[in-house]
Formats: sequence, C-alpha cells, structure tokens
Amino acid sequence: MNAVNTLLLRLYHTLVIDRPVVALGLVCVLVVFFAVESRHFRLEASSESIILEGDKALKYYRVSQENYGSDDFLIVTYTPSEDLLSPASIAHIKRLRDELTGMESVESVLSILDVPLVNSPAVSIAELSRGGDMRTLLTPDTDRELARKEFLESPLYRNHLVSPDGRTTALLVFFKEDKAYTKLLNTRNQLRERRAETGLTHEEEAEWRAVEQAFQDYHTAAMEAERKQIETVRGILDRYRENAQLYLGGVRMIIADMISFIEHDLVVFGFGVLVFLVAVLVYFFRRLRWVLLPMSCCVISVTVMVGFLGLLDWPVTVISSNFVSLLLIITMSLTIHLIVRYRILEERLPRSDQKFLVSETMREMVTPCFYTAVTTIVAFGSLMVSDIRPVIDFGWMMTIGIALAFVLNFIYVPAVLMFLKPEHTVERANPTRSFTMAVARWTLKYATPIMVACVVVAVLGAAGIAQLEVENRFIDHFKSTTEIYQGMELIDTKLGGTMPLDFVIDADDAEIGSSALPEKTRAVDDAFDDPFNDPFSEEDETGSSSFWFNGYRLTQIEAVHDYLESLPAVGKVLSLATGLKILRQLNDGRMPEDYELAFMLNNVPDVVKAALIDPYLSTDGQRTRVTMRLIESAPTLKRKELIEHIRLYLVDALGVAETRVHPTGMAVLYSNVLQSLYSSQILTLGAVFLSIFLMFLVLFRSLSLSILAMIPNVLAACSVLGFMGWWGIPLDVMTITIAAITVGIAVDDAVHYIHRFQVEFVACRTYRETILACHGSVGRAIYYTSLTVTVGFSILALSSFIPTIYFGVLTGLAMMMALMGNLTLLAALILLVKPMGPERAGDVVVGGPA
Repeated sequence: MNAVNTLLLRLYHTLVIDRPVVALGLVCVLVVFFAVESRHFRLEASSESIILEGDKALKYYRVSQENYGSDDFLIVTYTPSEDLLSPASIAHIKRLRDELTGMESVESVLSILDVPLVNSPAVSIAELSRGGDMRTLLTPDTDRELARKEFLESPLYRNHLVSPDGRTTALLVFFKEDKAYTKLLNTRNQLRERRAETGLTHEEEAEWRAVEQAFQDYHTAAMEAERKQIETVRGILDRYRENAQLYLGGVRMIIADMISFIEHDLVVFGFGVLVFLVAVLVYFFRRLRWVLLPMSCCVISVTVMVGFLGLLDWPVTVISSNFVSLLLIITMSLTIHLIVRYRILEERLPRSDQKFLVSETMREMVTPCFYTAVTTIVAFGSLMVSDIRPVIDFGWMMTIGIALAFVLNFIYVPAVLMFLKPEHTVERANPTRSFTMAVARWTLKYATPIMVACVVVAVLGAAGIAQLEVENRFIDHFKSTTEIYQGMELIDTKLGGTMPLDFVIDADDAEIGSSALPEKTRAVDDAFDDPFNDPFSEEDETGSSSFWFNGYRLTQIEAVHDYLESLPAVGKVLSLATGLKILRQLNDGRMPEDYELAFMLNNVPDVVKAALIDPYLSTDGQRTRVTMRLIESAPTLKRKELIEHIRLYLVDALGVAETRVHPTGMAVLYSNVLQSLYSSQILTLGAVFLSIFLMFLVLFRSLSLSILAMIPNVLAACSVLGFMGWWGIPLDVMTITIAAITVGIAVDDAVHYIHRFQVEFVACRTYRETILACHGSVGRAIYYTSLTVTVGFSILALSSFIPTIYFGVLTGLAMMMALMGNLTLLAALILLVKPMGPERAGDVVVGGPA
C-alpha cells in the first residue's frame, strides 16, 4: 500500500507541481467547456418535483383526477371597493372574466356570473327536471337581491364562490388540457411501472429511454409555457386593481412563484456568499493572494458543477436550490485548510523554496482532506435513500460537487502557488491564534465541567428530538408579504380553504350483489396491480341502479358531510349532499322520493348535473366522492391524523369495509412526502454515523480515537434537532436534511484535528502540549472554516422560502456547536481517555493508557 501511495504522490508531483502550466491549462479548458454548457442549466418547481416516487396514492390521485376533474386551476380572489353585486362591480367582473377567457390557453372561467341560480326566484323540482336554460346573474330579469341571498345561503356557493360576508368572490380559471403532455406522462408512468415490476425487453427499454427524454423535453417547455401564462394572468389582473383587491392562487401560480424563489435564492445566495466570503478572507488573511486564490477556486468549482448539470439537463429544484451556496462553502473550507497549512510551513521553514512548501503542504493535507470529502459525501449520500426525486438528486448533486471540488482544489491550488513566491513574513499578532490558544487553556483547566455540560446538552437534545414532528402548514413556508401567503390566507378565511382532500368510497359488493356490479367493482387497490388498468373506467351510464343516489344513502352522505364541515381544520365540503341540500330548499324542506331522484338523475340540465352530480358520482353510480379543502392556516392542522380520523369515521358512518374508502388529493400526497422524509432521513442517521465511524477506523487506526471523533459531532446534530423540537420547528423538505449535512460537514473539523494530533503527539509527547500545539495550528484552520461555513449559511436567511431560512440559521448554529465541540469537548475527551497511549517527558513515562 505504501508503494502505491508513493507512486501516486510521484505521479501527482510530476503532473501538477512540476508542470503547473499544464495543470492550469487543463483547469482552464474544463472551465471554458462547462461555462458554455451552463447555458442549458434550468430550474424546476413543478408538482412532479415534490412527489413520492412509487406512491400508490399518487397513482390513485392521477386516475381520480381524470374521472372527477383536475384541481389544477387558478383562483382569482376579487374584493371590489363597491358592493359585490352592484352594476359597476358586475361589469368589472365581466370584463375581467372575458379577458381571462380570451387567453389562448384558457378553457373556461367560472364566476358568479356563470353559475346556475335555482333560488332567484326558486324553481320547483319538476321545473328543474324538465331542463331548459338556467337563470344566471346576467339573465336580464334576475332579482339581484334574491341572487345575493342564494349566494350567501346556497350549500354550493357559500364559502366557495362567495365569502360568507358577501364581499369577496372567486373566479376559477381552467386551462385547456395538454393532451400531448398527458399522453407522454401516462406512457412514461406505464413503462416505469412495468420496468419496476416485470422488467422490459430490449426494445421496450429503448422505448422507455426515448419516452423519458421526450417527456423531460416536453415538460421543460410546458413549465416555461405555464410560467408565461401566469405572467399574462398577472398582467391582466394589474389592469383591474384600481377598483378591487385581487389575489392569485392555485397550484400553477405556486409553481411559477417557486421558480422565482429559486432564481432569487441562486442569485442572492451566490452573490451574498461571495461577498461575505471575501470579507471573511480579508479579515482572516489580509493578503490579496489569500483572497483571490480561494475565491477563484470557488468560482471554478461552481462553474464546472453548473455546467455539468446543464450538460446532463439536470434541473435544480426548491430542495436543491442551495447547492451553489453549499458547494461554495465546502470548497472554501477545503481551500482554507490548504492555505493555513501552507502558511504554517512557511513560518516554520522560512528558508525552504516554493516547490518544497507546496509539495509538503499537499502531501500532509491530501489524507485528511480526502477523508473529510468522503465523510461529507457519505452524509449527503444518505439523502439518496429517500423516495422523493429532488431529495435524491440533491444528494447526488452534492456528492458529485464535493468530489469535483476536492479534485479541482488539489490541481488548481498547488499549480497557482507554484507561480507565487514565499512571503516569509510572520505576523506579530494573530487574533485567531490568540483565541484558539485561550480556548485550549480554558479546556485544559475545565475539562471535567465541559464534559458535564455536554452531557446536560445531550440529555436536553434527546428530550427535544422526542418532540420533533413532520407535520407543518404549507402556508408557513412563505413570508407574510408574498402573494402566495396572502392569497392562501384569504382563501382559507373567506373561500373555504386551500389544500384539496378527497375521499372516494366504493359501493359494497355484499349489498349491491355481484350480479348488479360484476368485475368492475373489485377494490381499486387490486386494480392498480395492473398498471394499464383504469379502476374508474366505466361504460355504463348512471341510472336508477346507483348505489349512492337514493334517499337512504344520500342521508348517510349528508350526515358525513355535516360532520366534516364541523371539523376545525376542514373548510368547504362538497359532495352529493350539496345537491341534496339544494333539492330540499326547492322542495319545501322535504326529502325527494327515490323515484324523483332517479328521474332527476337522468333528466336535469347538463349545467346542473355538471355542478351537483358528476364531480361526486362515478359513471355507473357505484362510487361516490366527498371533496373538501383544508384550512392551511388552522393552528390545529395535522394532516396525517386528520386523514386517518376521517377515513375511520367514513368506514363507521357509511358501513363499508376499510378497503372501500380511499383518501386522495394533494393533502394525501404531501402528507406521504413528509412521512417518507422522516422515515428515510431520521431513521438512516444511524447508517450515516456507522459509515463515518468505519472510515475513522481506517483513517486513525484506533478504536478509541474513532469513538472520540464521533461524539462532538453527534452532539452538534442532536442539539440542533433538539432545539427544533423544543421550539416547535417542524421537519420539512429542507430542515429534514440538517442532521445529515451537519454531521457530514462538522466531522471535517474532527478529522483535521485528530490527524494533526497524531502527528504533533510524536513531537510533543504529552497530551497537554499536543493539545496546545493543535489549537495553535490546525485549530486556526478549524476556526476559519467553521466561521466561514456559519457565515455562508447565514446568507440563506435572505430567502423568501421559510424552510430555507430555517435551514441556513439552524445549520449555522450546528456548525458553531461543532466548532466548540471539537475545540473543547474533543480535546477534553482526549485528555481524559489518552487514546495515544502513555505520555513521555524525555524518557520518563508520566501517564498510562486509559
């Protein structure tokens, strides 16, 4: 092994240190090539980027949307300065509606001007059944006061299209279906499922790859088109703001704004980190060369990585948007360790030439830097066990980025140094060294109290971790000044909630009989075993044989409907009971007879059926849907508990088997994502610790040193997670990665400290002197890098995305905890355990192994 290492060092010396021009030329070629490829770098924030791969609920959701209608529409909230139903307001809404409808991509716009009015004045059930044109607000002889009363009292319109106070209304903007996109999506998903379950033939494998690429290309174009649509809608709304307060909401708007957040974060973080790092470097080194060298190294690493992502057409999402900042920070940390070691050698060996100083720096630092890079890679690699594609991609991006940073540092830094002359100047006063030496002396004096305090911190951290939860409110991800937050809050409080949650309930075979409902009614979950089968597909028309559309079942659904609306975290509820309540209003409060219901089912006007029946009843009448919107601003919202509570309630209230009740909707998908994050990250931290510990064993070749190296860093991660638990900060798509990243970056300090301790102990021979020597040398580099990382992460506080702010602040806090842990607790533990064996002063043994 030593022969191999010697050969590699000679080869490295020949290619880089002896030929710096060639090395720099290689770096320049790489930078130019990847800088050109960076033009293909792109961002993505679609719903595809935050879903759980392989989630059965996702499969069910997609098919449900095809059958009951998509929840992908824009919501325009409209609060006029005048009365909502005044002629001026109605004319204003009409112009707005018509302009939105005139967009090429818009299918239709639903507003209070378009919905049927059945109580203005009231029509009888018989009149309703006979069909004909339905009255709307724009019908010339409509009584607007009656219409106002209907909007405020209608089970369909109140708290849905019109706020309970009658001052705010909603316009729902539906877009034309992109059939090419849907076809590509379905084909891709079918091939993915078949590939995972049974495998693909060679021809099918080629088809799958082609479809994946085609879908990716089309998806990119579609996202850009949707973004332009949102810009157009906002441009239209801006022309109407003088007479009304307008907010925009909906999935498409959130996606477009998320991309804007990513762009903002990339620019602000990239520029902000660069500015702060320059300031930190000037403060640390006060030499132009030691500012330009690490900064140019950072720029090179980021340029190459961004170009690499562009070359592979690998998009950056909300979750991975801070990879630029992380890569800058990690590259800077690596470069600072090289610079500090070079300067220490320059001070100690003032008569040595530049080649020797550079060569010796690289020789001494290659091992600890390699292991710090690998340990950081292992930490980010833990993200790859997630089932969420952007989290997996984030792990891969950082793994590749760190590897590139390591390689580029050990090519670029020594090559540049070879063109510089040694300064051979020793600073008279070094405040950093004074600080680290003071910490060393304080640690030696108070070693026992330090360990007791750390035990207390560990206990408090464990208690806080026990209180951690993954439930969080989506609205809390955004600042209160953003349109997303303001729109969601308004929709929550006045228009029935934001996050859609549906329950689809199958008819019970035992009650309807197998003859009435053949193979079509097998459980939907079973149908999903065949990825090409549509469990909702029915050819029968809804008829009198409907399991749900009769007096008995409708009464059951109504009881369920009323109960759901009573739940504090549930806003507007829509179901077949909505139509039943309207029918009662038209029938003097009486329940229609079953024969009337059966007649109406097939004879009501299409516009009424589309509003009251089709969204809540399958084509064959054997499957019903209850849809609701959750109030994201509700302080008691806990999605997982709520979904399970409602599911069990439906089983009991409707008397159907548990397998017949299917929760679906964005609320279910988002809840599944959060639960998966918790299980895949928190529960895999042990694997991260074990992997790093095994690498420590290889590096240090000492069980006791490996254990000691882990303790301060595990403590840092646990203390930050405990802090989150105590302060009620939930885990989410960003903060879930804090523990792994903290361990990965923080162990770098432990690696450098212990590696230097092993070297210095041979010369110093006593633990106290070795600790003082390490704090005076590598302690300075640890201080520089930790402060750099902390300052770098603090830049994330400028984000418009609250989880990113938490991520930056908490990770910075963890870095400071790790810094103090490695400079105090690690040194105290080494002093107590004496892992290097007995101390020696001259030839006299003054201590024994622990």
